[in-house]
Formats: sequence, structure tokens, C-alpha cells
Amino acid sequence: MIDRRGLLASAGAAILARPALAQPASARVLRFVPETGLIVLDPIVTTAAVTTMHGYAVFDTLYGVDEQLQPQPQMAEGARSGDDGLSWEIRLREGLRFHDGEPVRARDCAASLQRWSKRDSFGQALAAAVETWEASDDRTLRIRLKRPFPQLLRAIGKPHSSPAFIMPERIAQTDAMIPVTEMIGSGPFRFQRDEYVAGSRVVYTRFDAYKPRDEAASWSAGGKRAHFERVEWHIMPDAATASAALQAGEVDWLETVQGDLVPVMKRSRQINVRPLNPLGLILGMRFNHATAPFNNVALRRAILSAVNQDDYLQAVTGGDAESFRLCRAMFPCGLPGVNELGAEAMLQPPDLGRARAAVTAAGYKGEKVVLLHASDHPIVGPLGDITADLLRKLNMNVEQQTMDWGTVVQRRTSREPVEKGGWSIFHTTWPGSSVANPAENLYIRGQGATGWFGWHDSPELEKLSADWLQSTDAAERQKLLDAVQRSAFETVPVVPLGQMLPNMAHRTSLTGIVTASAPAFWNVRRG
Repeated sequence: MIDRRGLLASAGAAILARPALAQPASARVLRFVPETGLIVLDPIVTTAAVTTMHGYAVFDTLYGVDEQLQPQPQMAEGARSGDDGLSWEIRLREGLRFHDGEPVRARDCAASLQRWSKRDSFGQALAAAVETWEASDDRTLRIRLKRPFPQLLRAIGKPHSSPAFIMPERIAQTDAMIPVTEMIGSGPFRFQRDEYVAGSRVVYTRFDAYKPRDEAASWSAGGKRAHFERVEWHIMPDAATASAALQAGEVDWLETVQGDLVPVMKRSRQINVRPLNPLGLILGMRFNHATAPFNNVALRRAILSAVNQDDYLQAVTGGDAESFRLCRAMFPCGLPGVNELGAEAMLQPPDLGRARAAVTAAGYKGEKVVLLHASDHPIVGPLGDITADLLRKLNMNVEQQTMDWGTVVQRRTSREPVEKGGWSIFHTTWPGSSVANPAENLYIRGQGATGWFGWHDSPELEKLSADWLQSTDAAERQKLLDAVQRSAFETVPVVPLGQMLPNMAHRTSLTGIVTASAPAFWNVRRG
């Protein structure tokens, strides 16, 4: 096994012997190391966190959320709803422009929301209530509803995992199942296509025609002021190499720091280590419900009963007790109203003998289990190793296929059986803010063939989620939230693996970093 601290020391010693990644610190250039490489560029067709982060650099949204996760106008001046709740008008701010120089018009917003609503789960719930998305004039978007939708602004302002980004109409008219490749937005940065190298380098330059709001930046809302002329992403799969580069000043900011390297980083006076996301990351094991063997709910329950969250959390945090918490719930623990209703189904520590018997009783006959293992992802990678070991202890036939995270993101779209390139399990993480309620939580939605990868089908969960969306009574919404969790622990769309509280690290010369569900490149200064 590689000693990471030793490797870090070696990497640090070797810095002078290898070419620098970039020029010395500059007020013009921000050098960032993302958790993983950027492969899929369209932030509407994938929920990959790295693509959402890219999306926020290039695109903007009509509404964002503040630090209390409350919807706030962003591209919009504001919104008003008709007395009957069946129509909404959203007025655009003056002077908004796309990167190609064209003005942002209401028809661009209508087309963008329509495309987004075909892919995103919250958007799909909203679309089911929409009669038409239309432009009254160039600055006024009108949404006509079949029935009231109290959470409309929350839906179009959701902060993570396929936010409702606005694109030019000609791009937004692309089939929602086909990724767009032309990155023309109205956000604070331009994507530099000619400098993009998948898996290695991503470059953005400041969009000087961007009009930030007057308010202070807060999560995905407020004034998005770009102080750097250029933002460079350097993809470094090895955590120790990235940490050494940060110490040497070759890069400015790491999205995440591996748990066992945190003490090393904290000893440096030139580096600030801080929580990446105040709500943490929710770790999950996702099943393919469309094909054998995990189209069998009894088998999914058996796996759920065998999981020891502590094994997973210790592995991804280096045993740092301050960086994780057990959370036997389908929503982030610590949020108001979230109860650990999975405690009975996920006894800690689990009884593996009983779980083996449950696997046999479920009718498992040795079918191959293909596990997509993202070896280059510092958080997701260890999860796959632990699951493969667990399934073998349960006498299951596991094939652990190792690849990079970008390939996992592509492979998980396959609906083929495992014999034809399909899959059985992959692991992922979600920012807590993106799975905080039944409408947004793709881990547990039951939309079947139209839903998120894995295609969990549960009409009961969809009905409960719809009822939660429509309810305006706090007591009733709490009962529905609990009912959603109980139903999810019965059907097991995902196995929750606990709540991680990861750290990012940056040079102390950087100031103004906005606390949000993912790193944001506006508001940041040097010095």
C-alpha cells in the first residue's frame, strides 16, 4: 500500500525537478484543481458535480438560492403570480447578454426551461403542471399552469445537480436527450473551447459584458463579480501530487483534500483548509433496477442490511472523526425534519450471516454483478473497493470494472444487460443541498424509465413526492417526508453510505470564496 504522507513528501521534494504547471501567482489567473476531470460539458444532461460546477461558470439562472437555501432573483428582476396561482410572470433584468453578443430574451428562457424540465426530476414535476412556457415580450417570461405549483421558484432556482441554466434558444432547442457541445451562456466566464483537453485542462476567461447584481454574493445568488481574467482547471488524479502543487504555489485551490493529507495541509501557514460544503456530501450505492440481479427488491434489501457505513466513511476520510457522520436516512442528517428512519434496516454493525441468508432467500443464483469502479475519484473510488469486498463476503459473483469517473458517467447511461456492456452498481456523491427534499432527491425518485440512471420505478414514491410538493401545511409536509423515507427504505433505490464533510484547501492569498454546494469562481480575489 502506498504511504500517502511519504508520497507527499517525495512529491514536494521533486517539485523543483519538474516543470511548473503555471506561472507564479498572478492577480490575473486563478489555478484550480477539481476533484475529477470534466468529460460531459452539458450541465442539463448529467448530474455530475464537476459538470454542474462548469455550468455555473458559463451559464446563469433566473433564480438562485441564498445561504438559507431560499430562492432569490438572479437573471430576473423578480416574479409575480396570478391570484389563482395558475400563471407566473418573470421579468428579466436589463442588459443581459450571451457570450456571442446576443441579448438574453424571454424566449431563450422559455426554451431553456422546457429542455431542462425534460431531464431534471424537479423540472419534470414542474413540467407536469405547466400548460405553456412563453414570452410575452423580450423581457417577460410567462408560465401558464394547469394547477398551482407552490414550489415553482424553488424548482427553477435549485442550486445543484442540473440547475435550470439559461442558454440561447437555438441551443436550448436541442433534443434534451442529446448533449449540447456549444458552450454559449450568459454567466461570468467564457468557456475556451480551443484550450480544453478532456481529463487534463479546462480554461475560462472573464466575460466583461456580464452584469452582476448589486447584492453581495450568497450561494448561487447575488452579485457574481469575476475578479480573475482567467480561470484554469488542472486535473490531477493523484491527491498527494495535487497537495504538493498547492504547497509549492503551483496551483491556488484544491476542490477536495484527502482525509489523511489534511494534517499536512493544516501545518502550512500558506494554506487554508476549510469545509467544502456546510451540508456535506451524501454518499450512495446506486443499483440498476432495470436488469438482473437488482431488479429484485428482496436482494436490494439484503444488501442494505449488510452495509456498515463506518467502513465507507473511514476509508474516504482517513479516519478523521470530524469529517463524517453516520446517517441512516435518505436525506441529509441535521436538516430540520430529517429522522434516521433506516436505523432498523441498517443495524450497525450488520449481521453478515443473516445478510448471506437473505441473499440466498432472495433467489440469487450467482448472476454476474458488474460494479463500475471510478479509480481516479478520491471519494468515489474507495467506495467501490469496499462494496466489491462486501458482495464477495455475501457470496456474490462480482466483476469490478475499473475506469475513470468520466467513463462511469458515460457508462451509467447504458440500459443494456451486463453481458452487453451494462452495469449493476455504481457509487456517487451528492451535495446535501441537492438531495434535501423529495422533489430534488434523485437518489430516491421513482420515475422509472424517465428517471435518473438506475431507473427506480415506484409509483408510491412519486405520489408521495407530488403530495409533498403540493402541500402548504407544515405538519402534513413532515408526515409526507417521513412517509417518503419509509417507502424508500422498503424499495431501496439506493443504499445510503453516510454523510461526509469534506475539506477544500487554498492558498491564504485567496479571499472572498463563496460558501456554496460547489466551488464558485466569482467573488474570489488574490491578496
